[in-house]
Amino acid sequence: MGKILKTVLSRSGEETFALGRRIGEKAPAGSVIAFRGDLGAGKTALSKGIAAGLGIEEEVTSPTYTIISEYRGRLVLYHIDAYRLGGEADFAEIGGYELLGSPGSLCLIEWSERLPSITGAAIIDIQVEEDGSRRITLAGSWLEDIAP
Repeated sequence: MGKILKTVLSRSGEETFALGRRIGEKAPAGSVIAFRGDLGAGKTALSKGIAAGLGIEEEVTSPTYTIISEYRGRLVLYHIDAYRLGGEADFAEIGGYELLGSPGSLCLIEWSERLPSITGAAIIDIQVEEDGSRRITLAGSWLEDIAP
């Protein structure tokens, strides 16, 4: 996963949302965040917080069926769900690679492990602990400023 900068323990959906808000407030334009985590780990809750941190008031939902959802705030948020893609070729065919790092945007990619050629992205890994809390690991240079 590269250099781990911070691990945060979230004990509730509200804490996960609040972490996401801080990430959205700090995210530089052109950033890409690759999410990793099992179904139900909290990727969408974190995404909703990131959107709030970008000043997006629209309801953010999982893009499982639309594959890519677009929202406008301080940055254009491209929320991408790679779960239903057949792989890299499918992502290329729908124009996904053109969105990555585009000026004035932030790309969030759920199920990013299905797109192994994406490099240079900040990585957020969410693991569900036995007690139901979430261990959220942040790796990426600009994430070091995110307060726990």
